[in-house]
Amino acid sequence: MKLVLLTGLPGSGKSLVAKLLSEYLRAPTVNMGDVVREEARRRGLPESREVLSNIAIELRKNYGSDAIAKLTYEYWLRKLEGRAEVVIVDGVRSWDEVNYFKQRFGDVLVVAVHASPRTRFRRLRERGRSDDPRSWIEFVKRDLAELSMGVGTVIALADYVITNEKNSLTELESKVRELAELIKHES
Repeated sequence: MKLVLLTGLPGSGKSLVAKLLSEYLRAPTVNMGDVVREEARRRGLPESREVLSNIAIELRKNYGSDAIAKLTYEYWLRKLEGRAEVVIVDGVRSWDEVNYFKQRFGDVLVVAVHASPRTRFRRLRERGRSDDPRSWIEFVKRDLAELSMGVGTVIALADYVITNEKNSLTELESKVRELAELIKHES
């Protein structure tokens, strides 16, 4: 089974790229953040940005920097082994998570989705999820928190980068289709 690991800062378009890749490759998508949201629900806690961030930090502190990757495997990927040729994993945030997946599966492609801070901030404001930043200062703090987890290293060392700056769905679809063709030929 080949894993396509998606990374990028909030608002870059990871989830849209995951959705498009899933359609083009007919591949299931697993969202690593769902592990943390599930843990919040299990504890009866609200799914606010602060709560989710604290749970993620706690899991990494107690179980290692690749804890979310391990839980993603236990919760979802194990069930897909032998059933899917390609699985898209949305939300890789550290190189330790990448290494866990490489050791576990071997066949891994890291894809970074990138957009400028101003573009991402505007998208997050428009998206309006409860855990999205309400101000520029909150946005910058969130980016710094993401970067402190190591997402910048994953972006810098990605095998493939998709720039998602414009609001052109057609352009993004073209880039993702090109990536899907590359993945098909490598599989």
